[in-house]
Amino acid sequence: MPTRPDYSLLELASVREGDSVGTTLANSVAYAQHAEALGFQRFWLAEHHNMEGISSSATSVLIGHIAGKTNQIRVGSGGVMLPNHPPLVIAEQFGTLESLYPGRIDLGLGRAPGTDPVTAQALRRDGLGAEQFPEDVARLQELLGPLHPGQAVKAIPGAGTEVPIWLLGSSLYSAQLAAMRGLPYAFAGHFAPRLYREALRVYRDNFQPSERLDRPYAMLAVPAVPADSMSEAKFLATTSYQRILSLFRGQPLWMRPPVESMNGLWNAGEKASVQDFLSLQMMGDANDLNRQLDNLLAGVEVDELMFTIDIYDPAHRRRALDILAQTRT
Repeated sequence: MPTRPDYSLLELASVREGDSVGTTLANSVAYAQHAEALGFQRFWLAEHHNMEGISSSATSVLIGHIAGKTNQIRVGSGGVMLPNHPPLVIAEQFGTLESLYPGRIDLGLGRAPGTDPVTAQALRRDGLGAEQFPEDVARLQELLGPLHPGQAVKAIPGAGTEVPIWLLGSSLYSAQLAAMRGLPYAFAGHFAPRLYREALRVYRDNFQPSERLDRPYAMLAVPAVPADSMSEAKFLATTSYQRILSLFRGQPLWMRPPVESMNGLWNAGEKASVQDFLSLQMMGDANDLNRQLDNLLAGVEVDELMFTIDIYDPAHRRRALDILAQTRT
């Protein structure tokens, strides 16, 4: 079997019902350390706001915390929702992180707010939104690049650090922009799987080499529930089903224990919506995962896979990484 693409992880610092944020973040550290020991490439954290059950809102702070508790694994944002922030602030934050942890920091950028409209309005500066995204990306590239004579606004720290910028997306827009700018691209198949093939194809077909990247580099994020058996995986997966159901219902997103059956917890329409949301989800033991990965990779060209693993028990979640790592070669 050919070697798989590199494996990475996306983390929301999900809070188990009844746990504290402190306990949650300690579990995230242990999860990242285990991933590093297994040779995972990256550990990214996603920016979300006003969502009970997700504690990764101060994304750059958590990146620094995780980077400080690990030694080699790349740590970054998956992503920073750029409409929420002035580019100068992000350049300073990630320039500082790169100065503290040289060669280990990634800056993934999204153009959605990562929250509801009311909270987005509370976060947004000067009423600017996603329409400003291409200009903000260009500004960030300039601020993280070399200083120029007469440059009036400088990111200090930040200037000259050349922190790698990724564009993230769940539609064709960011695929086209990443291709045009010659930037690496990540598709959010873990929650918006419908367009993943088309977006990745658009990115590769339209890629224009840049100073930072001479060929396209694409990542696909997918949900996974690795376990010691398919029956155990199906049981553990009910935690993610309950969370997505809560998302659709506008309820808090606490991680809840798995259940023997979802019958009575959702109706037929909700079940179909959750399954559509998670249509790229992989589950089972290493042999099951190998078959599912073969099927996925037969239909799409990616350089890296980024997994989201929503498992209630932290020890089971780390065990899931052991199982997933068995499928790398």
